[in-house]
Amino acid sequence: MLERLSASCESCDRPLNDEKQVITFERNGCIRHVYECSCRAVTITVSRD
Repeated sequence: MLERLSASCESCDRPLNDEKQVITFERNGCIRHVYECSCRAVTITVSRD
C-alpha cells in the first residue's frame, strides 16, 4: 500500500535518517525508533516487523 515512507521531524519537518536515530527497541511485536532532530525535538516511530 505505502511503498515509500520516510520519517520527518514533527516540529520542523526536517527528514530524519539513521544518523538522527538514537534508540531502537522492540515491544509487543513492534519496533520503535527514537530520533533526535537538530531542532532538539524527539520523534518516535512504530512499525511491525
